[in-house]
Amino acid sequence: MRTNTKIPLMLAFLIIIASVSGCIGNEDNDEKETLIIAFNLKDDYTNVDENPQRFADYLAYTLDMNVELYPIDSEGTTLQALRFGNADIAFMDGAAAWIGWQQYGLDALAADQKSDGRTYYDAHAVVLKDSEMANASLDSDDSTDPFSLLAGKTSCHTGWLKSAGMLLPMGYLIGNGYADVIGDTDDIESVRSTILNYFSEDSSIPDSGTPYYSYSGALRCLSEGVGDVAFLKDSTVASYCENVDALENEDWCLDEEEYVLLPSYGSAPSHPVMYNPELLDSEKVTLIQDALIAMKNSTEGISILTSVLNTPSIVKTTAADHMSSYGALVQDVPGIESYFGDKYGITDTA
Repeated sequence: MRTNTKIPLMLAFLIIIASVSGCIGNEDNDEKETLIIAFNLKDDYTNVDENPQRFADYLAYTLDMNVELYPIDSEGTTLQALRFGNADIAFMDGAAAWIGWQQYGLDALAADQKSDGRTYYDAHAVVLKDSEMANASLDSDDSTDPFSLLAGKTSCHTGWLKSAGMLLPMGYLIGNGYADVIGDTDDIESVRSTILNYFSEDSSIPDSGTPYYSYSGALRCLSEGVGDVAFLKDSTVASYCENVDALENEDWCLDEEEYVLLPSYGSAPSHPVMYNPELLDSEKVTLIQDALIAMKNSTEGISILTSVLNTPSIVKTTAADHMSSYGALVQDVPGIESYFGDKYGITDTA
């Protein structure tokens, strides 16, 4: 009988000990600082390696903080989360981040890198070898300006209001006095009128799903002689027409020497990690920066960078360093700030 009574007593004792230790553990967690990351979450992750909870757990261990994920479903809700303190940090699209920086005082603490190590890509106008624009660019004569020769030509854009395919080149041409805005300077639709007036009424502003849409479509538009200039990013020609295995090139490609890239007029930023400097102190910012940068130094960190964040590494930056070139161009596009405000559904309430 004594043996039977000891067992329940021992179980009760163990339960009490476990409860006490659990309370102590919870108290320890309660005393830790909390970092909240805005992230676009899926209902289910068929590939567990892609689950952003891995990223949260990694930072929790590295920073010795409680790290939570705050669900967002758009760039607009991300901006709102940072503005009103529902989240501390977030990876953002470059355009949305620029609006956050310009209109709401958000800042960048880091940015992801592309496969070649850059945190940006350069935008270029691409023309064909024997065109007058190509000749002006290659003649080593500073008095000949290839951009001044674009007026009246037929342009190939990647789509309506795409960064490298429309916003950056039009911002450059308008801001530097090549093209005049046609229409209301506060209306984004004036971009279309400006393009058709400065270039040609036959210019290609394609819809999604049509043959000349996107980077490949704009290059195809140029290659097939439909247009005289295509607005692309620096890697476009190489991606579609300069592969080592010629069978990987598109069938509409010309010989690679036929394409001439005019000097770059600006850069588009990679995804920055944004925060609200009014709500996140500089000491915590530094800790987060160090943790993000160090991810490339561990096996688990590299796995998370690749599978969750889609980048080989992250580097330290600021909004001014990362987005000034982009902002200097797009700010001259008519109606751009109100367009982005509408696009991202920005309001003045949390």
